[in-house]
Amino acid sequence: MRKHSLSIAVGAMLLASCGKPGSQGQLVGAQNTNANYRPPTPIGMVWVPPGYLRTGYSDQDVNNALDAEVRNVQMQGFYMDATEITNAEYRQFTNWVRDSIAHTQLQHFVDNEDGSQRIDWKQKINWKDQDVQDQLMNLFIPADQTGWGRKEFDNSKLVYKFRIFDYDEAARNPDKPRSAFVSDKSLGIYPDTTVWVRQFNYSNNEPIAKHYNSDATFNEYPVVGVNYFQAKAFAHWRTLLWKNDRESRKQYFEGEFDLPNESQWEWAARGGRELSPYPWGGPYIANQKGCYLANFKPGRGDYAADGGLYTTRADAYWANDYGLYNMSGNVAEWTRTVYTVSAYDRNFLSDMNPDVNIKIRENDPQWMRRIVVKGGSWRDPAPFLQIQNRDYEFADTAKAYIGFRLIYQRVGESIGINQPRVSRN
Repeated sequence: MRKHSLSIAVGAMLLASCGKPGSQGQLVGAQNTNANYRPPTPIGMVWVPPGYLRTGYSDQDVNNALDAEVRNVQMQGFYMDATEITNAEYRQFTNWVRDSIAHTQLQHFVDNEDGSQRIDWKQKINWKDQDVQDQLMNLFIPADQTGWGRKEFDNSKLVYKFRIFDYDEAARNPDKPRSAFVSDKSLGIYPDTTVWVRQFNYSNNEPIAKHYNSDATFNEYPVVGVNYFQAKAFAHWRTLLWKNDRESRKQYFEGEFDLPNESQWEWAARGGRELSPYPWGGPYIANQKGCYLANFKPGRGDYAADGGLYTTRADAYWANDYGLYNMSGNVAEWTRTVYTVSAYDRNFLSDMNPDVNIKIRENDPQWMRRIVVKGGSWRDPAPFLQIQNRDYEFADTAKAYIGFRLIYQRVGESIGINQPRVSRN
């Protein structure tokens, strides 16, 4: 009788656990508590909807490279920075790295529940305090080496240390342990300010080299002197910043910030205009009043005729129909696509969310380190501003005319589910 009673009790428990109150014993599906949650749009970004892209040359092939045939592809939607990343935004990154290094040296930590430690960001660092400077002496250049008799912060010490998980490799090697796909990275992330001098021989660019990245006058100008790896590190940090804040509020987190691939960049730049040569349509680079529509090199070199001698504000000129500024001109922009001549080959690339991306390793030859840059810049003539124009730069190279912007993708919205309503007001 005891055994029978126990069996009946266990059976009753199992039956009770299988049904959900209100389901009446039917298959109703497990409900996700986050189903109705709508995360906010990242600040500074606009929505680029999914759609059908006719990609490739719509006008002349400036480089005569024959590397972008016209083809049709289906694109997912994504959020994109309305402007290129500015000096002020990138400075938030370098300041964060600077302060994290200082907090670590000053032992500003708090304990986690699992016994580990994290930086106590509530503690403030008075960088002007002499005692603080003495404790952080290794982060400063001595006064006798600066050239003007006072010590200054050594920007070469701004090394961002981060950890990445290679999802692509993990998907292709399911039998390996997860630890095989985790790697630690260290990267110097301060912009190379010397590009203004080294890349323009016999030109008096020393003043702008000294002030462009640090002077408040240029806060809203696009950051330059940043190579591909530094742009990727910025994307990793921005994801970390967003993720940590949302998790601290017990809010749902989805997606990562990243550079756009070449097709995403082209889709966004066209602004819904099929095969238009420029983000505003075209075929001209000026409007009916004779006002230039982008920052480039007009005519035979009157750089200032368009309103900017070098770069201009990241939100200068008119936005395209998606609300994106300076997709052509001002600074060319890094993508995450590795440059290959056959990237547009219809037998080589998928017609859904096409992407050509490989992991660049330290020992790879130079030809494998070429990254596609798009949009043309303040130093380029008008044909190089055409959306379909393809160019490249080596991943470890920084230029005074290359910047970047990021995208952010949420799967549900990207394929047309719960698409956000974008206000143009």
